[in-house]
Amino acid sequence: MRVLIDACVLYPTVMREVILGAAKLGLFEPRWSDRILEEWARATVKLGPEAEVFARGEIAILGVQFPRAIVPVHHRQMPRLWLPDADDIHVLAAAVSGSCDGILTMNAKDFPRDTLSEEGLARYDPDGFCCRMFDESPDGMRGVAETILATAREMSGVDWTMRNLMKKARLPRFGKTLA
Repeated sequence: MRVLIDACVLYPTVMREVILGAAKLGLFEPRWSDRILEEWARATVKLGPEAEVFARGEIAILGVQFPRAIVPVHHRQMPRLWLPDADDIHVLAAAVSGSCDGILTMNAKDFPRDTLSEEGLARYDPDGFCCRMFDESPDGMRGVAETILATAREMSGVDWTMRNLMKKARLPRFGKTLA
C-alpha cells in the first residue's frame, strides 16, 4: 500500500517516528513530494533557526532511508483537481502522481473523502492508521513505540508513560492500544 504523508504528519516528531517506523517494518510504502518536505522544514522555523537545520538533516536522512518516496507533482493535472483549500491541491496531485492508495493527514476538513474517492484515494488519520498498522504487526509496532518512548525519556528527562506520550503526539487510540 502506498500512502502519501502530508506535512502535518511529518511534523511533529513523535507522530512522524511512529508512522515511519511502520514504513520501516514494511507495512506500507511512504510517499511525499519536495513541496511537502519543504513545508515540514519551514514549519520548524518557529522553534528557531537550528530547528530548521535539524529538520533539513532529517529530510536528507529520509531520502536515503526511503529513496523511492519522493513523487513528482505533475502541475498540468493540478487545474483539474479541487479541494476546499486550494493550497492543499499539491498534496492531492502528489498522491495521484505517486499512484498512492491514500493520503495520511490530520486535516480531514480539507481532504473530503468523497473528493478523494473520485481519484481512487482514501483518507487516513494518523491515530487510526497507527492502530491499523498495530493490527497488522503488533510486535513490530510495539517495538517501534518502545524505542520512541525510550528516546523521548532520554531526550526530555521526563518519565513518560506510553499512553501519555502517544496522547501528546495526538495518537491517543494508538497509545491506549499499546497500554
